[in-house]
Amino acid sequence: MTGDERASSAILTIPNIISFVRLLLIPLFLWLLLGADEIAAAGWLLGVIGSTDWVDGYLARRLGQVSEIGKMLDPVADRLAVVAAVIGGLIAGVLPGWLVWALLVREAVVAGLALYLGAKAGRKLMVRWLGKLATMLLYAAIAFWFIGVGTPIAWLERVAVLLAVPGLILYYVVAFQYALDARTMLAAGRHSGPVGTLSGP
Repeated sequence: MTGDERASSAILTIPNIISFVRLLLIPLFLWLLLGADEIAAAGWLLGVIGSTDWVDGYLARRLGQVSEIGKMLDPVADRLAVVAAVIGGLIAGVLPGWLVWALLVREAVVAGLALYLGAKAGRKLMVRWLGKLATMLLYAAIAFWFIGVGTPIAWLERVAVLLAVPGLILYYVVAFQYALDARTMLAAGRHSGPVGTLSGP
């Protein structure tokens, strides 16, 4: 969802319901991974969560149901799902350390940047399509890793690496773009108001 769309105060919209469902699936994912030790099932569920990442934003624009709460829920669902998958994967011993720490460091930097920008200038970062692409690649990579570990289909782990590397590169490229955006908005000051929402990793 981009920042130049007029948002309403509606809550019970189809896109918002989809975002709520994505949020509710995160505890189920963690239970499958850490509680039931169903690593492959957790991977498939993460694939479902990731594949619906674009659906809520698309429907909001298509149905004219862009809302303020939707602009908040979409990035929250994205970030919680990625963080849950990364930390859960680390605890379960599924994901390699290089991927986990690269993702966590980037998330911490961007979250800190967003908080600083909000506190200093009352501004928000604009969604970037490249960030959504990076998110989709990383969702797919992590899901394939889980499925590969949890099933005899070991070659899926190699596919996961092929998706994770470009996904990480794009992830950091977008982080650099956010830093440039933040510098521009800080220089401009508060006079023009919010310009968008930080969405997707």
